[in-house]
Amino acid sequence: MADALTTAQDRFVSTWGQMGSAWGISRTMAEVHALLYITGQPMCTDDIMERLQISRGNASMSLRSLVDWGVVEREHRRGDRKEYFVAEQDVWVLFRAIVRERMKREVDPMRASLYEIRDLTAHRPGQGAADPQLADHNRRLDAMIEFVETMEKMSASFVSPAGRGLQAAARILGFAGRSSDRSVLEGETR
Repeated sequence: MADALTTAQDRFVSTWGQMGSAWGISRTMAEVHALLYITGQPMCTDDIMERLQISRGNASMSLRSLVDWGVVEREHRRGDRKEYFVAEQDVWVLFRAIVRERMKREVDPMRASLYEIRDLTAHRPGQGAADPQLADHNRRLDAMIEFVETMEKMSASFVSPAGRGLQAAARILGFAGRSSDRSVLEGETR
């Protein structure tokens, strides 16, 4: 049975690593997280290195990033000088942290760039009539800015500290096609 468990854990680690790569996260970082999550046990850097067959530097960088993302925490044991790491086990908390970090690293800088680009072509008083091509450009850019800001507001409700937004959205999307479960759609998602 132990062999089956190890094989299943290794497959989960591999699958999570592939998904992380598709999301733009280093494969090793995703695999370290997957190992900590699926085992559910605190592990020291040496244990992680041995299990994943990675270097100390790679393990340390991945763990530091995971701690920064808020999906792994450091844990100390009395009488042991080693530092142990444990992954967040609540999947809703985990995905809120991931969404929050992705917003901070990807969407926020993009929104800032869109505003900078918009400032380059903003019509200023006293310039005379606006060029129609420039006006079209600015309308398209304004539509993109509005879309990004709307997505940010939606995401903010998903990553709220209570996390109810993400769970409610998941329930609504899961039951939207079922007319027999109207309770979710009619207000139980508070």
